Amino acid sequence: MPTELVKATITILEGRNKNQDITVHFNPTEYAVEYGATFQETPVPGLSNPILQFVNGAAEMLSMDLLFDTWTDGGGRDVSEDTAEFVKMLQIDGDTHAPPRVEFKWGVFRFKAVVEKISQRFTMFQGDGTPVRATLNVTFKQYRSIAEQLDNPRRNSADKTKERVLGKVEGWRPTPEALWSLSADEYGEARFWRQIARANRIDDPRTLSAGDKVSVPPLTDFGRTPDGRR
Repeated sequence: MPTELVKATITILEGRNKNQDITVHFNPTEYAVEYGATFQETPVPGLSNPILQFVNGAAEMLSMDLLFDTWTDGGGRDVSEDTAEFVKMLQIDGDTHAPPRVEFKWGVFRFKAVVEKISQRFTMFQGDGTPVRATLNVTFKQYRSIAEQLDNPRRNSADKTKERVLGKVEGWRPTPEALWSLSADEYGEARFWRQIARANRIDDPRTLSAGDKVSVPPLTDFGRTPDGRR
């Protein structure tokens, strides 16, 4: 059974034009979603590759081309009058003092974001130079507030302190990077090795050896241990 055609819309979520819907002329033929993450490289003398430490996730990017046409079914009026509504989403709103947050909606697909970039290309004109057809390349950058990210944390941590014996952790070898390996095994990220060092009063991880017992404290939001330290 054929489904009803649904036009893609962009809803402004804040500012003077809050809840205003901007409808495309034609639905995109395709769109691309880009994902990413940031890693810090830490060189270690004697190793052929640096140690990669996760820093943070990157905002998802949504990009697409949108066609606007006023020649076929618009009387040949200036198409830039319609595309101007999209360009305004990059302008500073007087209430928020920043470009507004928006939500791209097309059927079941939803994407809350800010408009990062718009490239406008006019491809058809009347005899007097009035543009009647244009293509917008629009790039949306995902926006999630701190509250939204804390409501759905990505990092998992044990809810109680663990004790590990070095040399008995799977894949561990007695090297100067012992705490990095242990942190990666327990927390999923090597960068929290300092929490383990503090909990065990370890000043120099290079003094550790196989058979040493190490306490692994739980992590709370943003990598703090229960005493509030990072």
